[in-house]
Amino acid sequence: MSGDRDTEMTDSPAGRLQALFEGHRLTPTQRRIAHSMVRRAADVPFLSSVELAELAGVSQPSVTRFAVALGFDGYPALRKHLREVAPAEQAPDTSSYNEYQQAVEAEIENLKHLAELLADPRPLARAGRLLAASRPLPVLGLRAAASQAYGFAYFAAKVHPDVRLLHEGGTMVQDRIDAAVRAGASALLCFALPRHPREVVDTLAYAREAGLTVVTVADSAFAPVAKVSDLLLPAAVGTGLAFDTACAPMLLGRVLLEAMCDDLPDAQARLEEFDARAAAKGLFVE
Repeated sequence: MSGDRDTEMTDSPAGRLQALFEGHRLTPTQRRIAHSMVRRAADVPFLSSVELAELAGVSQPSVTRFAVALGFDGYPALRKHLREVAPAEQAPDTSSYNEYQQAVEAEIENLKHLAELLADPRPLARAGRLLAASRPLPVLGLRAAASQAYGFAYFAAKVHPDVRLLHEGGTMVQDRIDAAVRAGASALLCFALPRHPREVVDTLAYAREAGLTVVTVADSAFAPVAKVSDLLLPAAVGTGLAFDTACAPMLLGRVLLEAMCDDLPDAQARLEEFDARAAAKGLFVE
């Protein structure tokens, strides 16, 4: 069965691109190009080097050097390879959409990409086991990612006996990590979204040095936090508006909650207890 999941994952446009990039030491600029290609996996075989450069926000020569780094003579050879081994239907033309519609369409594509990645549930299941076993469970999210961490921690606290939200940076966060480790924590969950604060990378490095296994939900497998994460679960953000949109990371957080519940035997009982208390107190008006 696992072989079938591996095949399904590799056969998706995004999965084929991820497999192509694996094993290559890429520069930050090249990781940016790779990230853009994965996000637009269905379109990449049809893009020129200039169009890909504009999409990634890099120079056209950078795209050429990227193709050479992957072992091709140049970008045309890379595109030819993608068309031959990874044929895909070109995405529908959305050029007539206004900027708001385009932002929604981009998020829909991000969610489709996430669905493709979840075709192999093993990384998610592993993350769920790690988080369920950690007592307490610290959840880190700074700046743009603070709301993602808060949302996860809010719901996780209904089924996990000890969830500790870390949403303020500075030296205090290291103290709180130390306290969690002393209390028995074995893993830390981090939500990391662009722009990636340096203190997030530093905090994750500190957490690993303290003995915690770091599980990270980030916008890309090539994000700066990848090097300080033991398990990274990618979910792309939308960049078409003045401020990034994070529907896919939010949904991935909820799916991760589900995976964690699968490894908490008393999760359903805790939820039923909460519902009973909420009804007795009249917490909700529904």
